Amino acid sequence: MTIKTRFAPSPTGFLHIGGARTALFSWAYAKKYAGKFFLRIEDTDIERSTKESVDSILQTMNWLGLNYDGDAYYQTEHMSRYFTIIQQLLLNNQAYHCYCSKHELEQMREEQKAQGLKPKYDRRCLHNPTPKNGNTPVVRFKNPEEGSVVWQDLVKGRIEIRNHELDDLIIARSDGTPTYNLCVVVDDWDMQITHIIRGDDHINNTPRQINILKALGASIPTYAHVPMILREDGQKMSKRTDAVSVMQYKEMGILPEALLNYLARLCWGHGDAEIFTLKQFIEWFNLDSVSASPARFDMKKLYWVNKEHLKNTPNSKLIELIAPVLLQKHASLPSHPHLKDVIELVKTRVDNLNNLATECSYLYFPLTISVEDAQQYLTPTAITILDQFAQSLTPINLWDLDTIKLAIKDFCATHNLKMPSLGMPLRLKLCGTTHTPSFDSIMYLLGKAEVLNRLKI
Repeated sequence: MTIKTRFAPSPTGFLHIGGARTALFSWAYAKKYAGKFFLRIEDTDIERSTKESVDSILQTMNWLGLNYDGDAYYQTEHMSRYFTIIQQLLLNNQAYHCYCSKHELEQMREEQKAQGLKPKYDRRCLHNPTPKNGNTPVVRFKNPEEGSVVWQDLVKGRIEIRNHELDDLIIARSDGTPTYNLCVVVDDWDMQITHIIRGDDHINNTPRQINILKALGASIPTYAHVPMILREDGQKMSKRTDAVSVMQYKEMGILPEALLNYLARLCWGHGDAEIFTLKQFIEWFNLDSVSASPARFDMKKLYWVNKEHLKNTPNSKLIELIAPVLLQKHASLPSHPHLKDVIELVKTRVDNLNNLATECSYLYFPLTISVEDAQQYLTPTAITILDQFAQSLTPINLWDLDTIKLAIKDFCATHNLKMPSLGMPLRLKLCGTTHTPSFDSIMYLLGKAEVLNRLKI
């Protein structure tokens, strides 16, 4: 059997960070067993689905590197198939027309609540399907009344739902359009999906979908419901207060491989491994190791993971990522120092690409010195020291790190200075900030001519 999984987002907005983890788990499971991973765009909600959302989903999947097999599958391209299945269920007495008005349904629920019953449709139209006041009917699935739906969830374990607890759900609206649960079942059947990995907010849908599959004589997939991702305080993530769109993390300077690494560790683990590649994740991943409890999203931990990935990312790739950012602020970059050398110097100091671009920038374009820093570090005494230091550099012919370090050491000894007395004002004059890597490394990268130019008082 070929393992086949799918990720099925609805194009009614951006791709949620929780959805990205679901996609990652589905993708990795298929890859681990040399199976197939499909992207299905569930766009039957015509009023809320937008092309912008579809484009955003495709862009996000591409940025994450979660490649899928074949072209994306669009539900709206299979409407005739859904209509055929609905008619089949009606003909086989496995579905029926319901003419109840919205008012009738609300009244029914209120009466059931008053009697302490669980609100559910009472099947009045199953027994008396008579048109009422010209109402256009919906189509309801005739759910079994006896027995239970049981499945062995690969994350949650054995789950059993008694059929009498389930409603006769609507599978076609009054305008004839099919509903979510019907479309999902038909798609999974037609696509021959073997394993459905999705959020545990779908558990209530699973017994309904299994019953429809059974009614159609279709095979039942294996289910794995992964828990939600919560905020650090244990509350649900909110659009108002949290970065819930995947592409927000791109804007924050997070590498896609770092984000996937971090998401993988939410509810799953492999020993003490914290930093790993996607190749390693595929090799290690197993649904048996996924926790059934919700995970908490920790931004500080994500930035730490990102920092580790930045350290391991080749400088040539980092150039591709930050050069466009630098060129947004500056028309061009000087040819010296070479950007890969600058990146090598500063990349261990930062935890995101935005900060990496900033750290690189001041070696080409010094920051404007703040009034506070100037008052604290560029005192008359400090300016005199910098002038004397610049003069001591003039005779140097061989400009390498060893020579520069020796020149700094000799100058401090000659003028009886402690290193910070030279280092802090020197950093400020060279870069416009005192928060820099070692100033001897900065001097080496800038070159003698540029150092002397920046030290002009």
